[in-house]
Amino acid sequence: MAETYMTEPLIQGIDLFCGAGGLSLGLQQAGINIVLGIDNNPACKWAYEHNIHAPFLEASVRDVEAKDLNKVWADAPYRLLAGCAPCQPFSQQRRGRDTSEEEAWDLLDEFGRLVRQTRPEFVTMENVAPLRFQPVFERFLSTLRECGYWVDYTVLKGEKHGLAQTRRRLVLVASALGSIEIPEDSGVAAPSVNDVLRGLPTLVAGQADPHDRLHYARALSPINLARIRASIPGGTWRDWPEELRAPCHRKASGASFQSFYGVIDGTKLGPTITTEFYNYGSGRFGHPSQPRTLTPREAALLQGFPRDFEFIAPWEKPRLTRLGKLIGNAVPPPFGKHVGTLIMSCVINDEVAEH
Repeated sequence: MAETYMTEPLIQGIDLFCGAGGLSLGLQQAGINIVLGIDNNPACKWAYEHNIHAPFLEASVRDVEAKDLNKVWADAPYRLLAGCAPCQPFSQQRRGRDTSEEEAWDLLDEFGRLVRQTRPEFVTMENVAPLRFQPVFERFLSTLRECGYWVDYTVLKGEKHGLAQTRRRLVLVASALGSIEIPEDSGVAAPSVNDVLRGLPTLVAGQADPHDRLHYARALSPINLARIRASIPGGTWRDWPEELRAPCHRKASGASFQSFYGVIDGTKLGPTITTEFYNYGSGRFGHPSQPRTLTPREAALLQGFPRDFEFIAPWEKPRLTRLGKLIGNAVPPPFGKHVGTLIMSCVINDEVAEH
């Protein structure tokens, strides 16, 4: 029998821009010990501490210093600095808008500053795919290489990591121990949307599950209820009778809005879950077989969260705008697990080599 050198988690991870904890959860599932989450949004604190069981520091990364991280890491054999800087300036959903003055642009530079000052053994970053074409990403790569890291990055496809959605995300891993390569496929087959949502109670628009506060459907206006009932799963607004079509659909430009007011084909992959998954007019977010939009619980499941993950405290009122941001902005845990598994394998190989 092969000798085992790791008797407890040797990697201590700190998650910058941690949000509700999607990346941290995935890293934990891979065996990494998460010791701190940092985010400037206080709405994330309860969800993070309740589900991740790690302390949450409410702070802007701009105000975080190396000593703050080193104090938490202490004498950890291997340190990981992880993060998903806010991606709004780089998102394809914002094409054509002037984002040059947005404050989020420099947050990846701040991430790089902390890497340079602390030199952890591992660094991982997740963001929207278009970021790889931006100067700020090139600066981040230069920082890592100047610090002596081996670096690899790729665009992961959700369906190759067990997600039932067509999500594309840029993932980077840097190692101070040696060369590293991110596998594009985790070997986990993608379920269909129907597979993921199977077993949840049936709801109508405006109804809530009395046993799960996150499984509630937004009420629909009479015309949107008529539209969703007239929709074909996977189809478009062109399937509606003329009287149900919105003014934007009657314009020549309406042809570019094929997925808006759409209903999901439950036998296939679903759309990328955004912060407005509950809004019928914001994308293809109609439930595959029930005349309503997705619930927060359904969106979280499609993001790869377990069914018992809680995003708000028991005493808080569920609000769709808040839940939309917590769920839609989250890193899908399967992506974090994929990266964490890679990092764990590097550490195991390093431990074996030392012995």
